Amino acid sequence: MARLILITGGARSGKSSYALGVAEKISKKKIFIATCPHLDSEMSERVRRHTEERKGRGWQTIEEETELANLFPEKVQDADVVLIDCITLWVNNILYKSGEDNIDDYAISKLCSLWLEKTAEYSGTVICVTNEVGMGVVPENRLARKYRDLVGTCNQLIGKIADEVALVSCGIPLAIKK
Repeated sequence: MARLILITGGARSGKSSYALGVAEKISKKKIFIATCPHLDSEMSERVRRHTEERKGRGWQTIEEETELANLFPEKVQDADVVLIDCITLWVNNILYKSGEDNIDDYAISKLCSLWLEKTAEYSGTVICVTNEVGMGVVPENRLARKYRDLVGTCNQLIGKIADEVALVSCGIPLAIKK
């Protein structure tokens, strides 16, 4: 059964850098699962910067925007640690591809639970990076509120079964669950 670590925080809080450091302390055999779509030049630049941060550090990268469950355990079995960055974009991608009227809390719960069941079959450590999107202002439009709620649902599901949960704020990790 996989050891599961959830790392959350606000945008630009340092959670991805912290997650890389945690993973690198675990093993040299590691896989980075990137969920970020290349939607425009700004997003492609973000991907480039994240890729550059991992360069020369021994990471194998798999780009997968929506089908996380299909990766576990077979496609990651040669690694001791898998880092998924990030769950927030995974939810975004599912919402975008499904259409806002075709995904709700029930549907995202089923997808997240399926992925978590498959993850449990993996024998290494899985580190998930996600954003804490529910701590700010209530979004002014329906789609943004739906997105916030879907991310919150996934974060709760992952957090409940995670072995460890850390909140990163201002580059400082705070243990929520150890």
